Amino acid sequence: MIRKIFTLLFISTLFFPFILNGQVPLPIQQLLNASYMKGASFSFIAKDIANGKVLYSYDPDRELIPASVMKLVTTAAALELLGDDYRFATTLEYDGEIKAGVLNGHLYIRGSGDPTLGSSHFVPERSSYMQNAFIREWISIIQKAGIKEINGSIIADETVFDTEGLSPKWVREDLGSSYGAGSYGLNVFDNLVEIHLTTGKAGSRPVVKKWVPEIASLRFHNYLQTASVPTDSSFVVGAPFSPERFLYGAVSPNQDPYLLKGDIPDPALFLAEYLSTGLKEVGIKIKGGCTTSRIEREKGKPLSTKRKTLYTTYSPPLKAIVRITNERSHNLYADALLKKLGLQYTPKPGEVISSFGRGIKVVNQHWTDKKMDTASLWMYDGSGLAVTDKVSAAFIGELLTYMGTQSSASAAYKASFPLVGQEGSVRLFLKGSALEGRAYLKSGGMSRVRCYAGYIQKEGKEYAIALLTNNYSCEGRVLVNALEKMLLDLF
Repeated sequence: MIRKIFTLLFISTLFFPFILNGQVPLPIQQLLNASYMKGASFSFIAKDIANGKVLYSYDPDRELIPASVMKLVTTAAALELLGDDYRFATTLEYDGEIKAGVLNGHLYIRGSGDPTLGSSHFVPERSSYMQNAFIREWISIIQKAGIKEINGSIIADETVFDTEGLSPKWVREDLGSSYGAGSYGLNVFDNLVEIHLTTGKAGSRPVVKKWVPEIASLRFHNYLQTASVPTDSSFVVGAPFSPERFLYGAVSPNQDPYLLKGDIPDPALFLAEYLSTGLKEVGIKIKGGCTTSRIEREKGKPLSTKRKTLYTTYSPPLKAIVRITNERSHNLYADALLKKLGLQYTPKPGEVISSFGRGIKVVNQHWTDKKMDTASLWMYDGSGLAVTDKVSAAFIGELLTYMGTQSSASAAYKASFPLVGQEGSVRLFLKGSALEGRAYLKSGGMSRVRCYAGYIQKEGKEYAIALLTNNYSCEGRVLVNALEKMLLDLF
């Protein structure tokens, strides 16, 4: 009898080594016992998507900052509500009439919020005006319409969304940055400008040589310093619609060029100017200037609604946009998708609500309609850049299970996750490990925030996992190594 009991205890220890302190897996206990996790918050869940049963969990209902893992909520709703073949449209229009080669009226660029127009992820061309496919098409169409002169202006119509390109919950260091570019009714070139600098010896100030695309109104206040530092800390700060940009931080010495990316302050106005320059290069005269719906509204001049369509440019299908959004963690794409969803919301009488706010209401209502508990879902943008965003691992796990098994867009959604150790934002995560090739995860990170969510395959089964870590007190790489070890021990 004693021998049988001993044998059972031995077998239990051998085959269930991860159960400790009442169902908390040992690898999670080891992570939580680390000194840098004192005072930190950790939430984790792993579910078998075939039956929804929980395999592992720890504090799954804790509401934590998800960072870019929030994109999984936005992109899932977009695929469900818009369809994986949905395409954004950008339309060339005109008012007045074309007579004897002269357009007696204005030329309009009407946007629908497309974040992919001229995007480097689909059209890696930006060195000159005529090399961009959409500009070539637009100029060709204008020429075929017989227009040789425009008596009016080129007007960028971005009225599909409001002018609140950035979430008010973003922090100052994000404003003007490459990852903090605003989302508007008209976007172009990922709303990014590439600043070319030359750095000299340590202690000197880098020199701004040029920026691409050329935006004549941009003004750079250069407070960068060259220093022998292990990691560059350069960044750009600036407000929407303002041409003033401030350069801060430290960069490595003796680099030519040193590339620094920031946002385009007013993408709609730049796009109108960009088209204007291209038209002038082929000899088309433009009597008026370039303006936007925002500028005209501030002047008290409403835009004409009596327009004729010249041409429409369509984005790639939504499934391709969602793939870039999640694989590359593209903030602009995610926020544009959220605002697009917001067009399905009808404000109540007297209600004042932003494009961000409308999108958030649509997303919350959609998941509520799917019988999910959205009490832990606090969205302030679609990208996860807002530090006030909160969500629980339990909600993300439920979302992943639904999208993996019940959604009509399941294939497109799951295909948007990058393969760990190989692709996108997780190309180094778990690289060379037993999970490389078996896990598809979206990462999310900001200061003292590290999160992962997605799917892991094991022994013919597929598991949805979500782990959220906030307020750890070590270098990011140290925590990432610990999370890798935990996942490897569990799976």
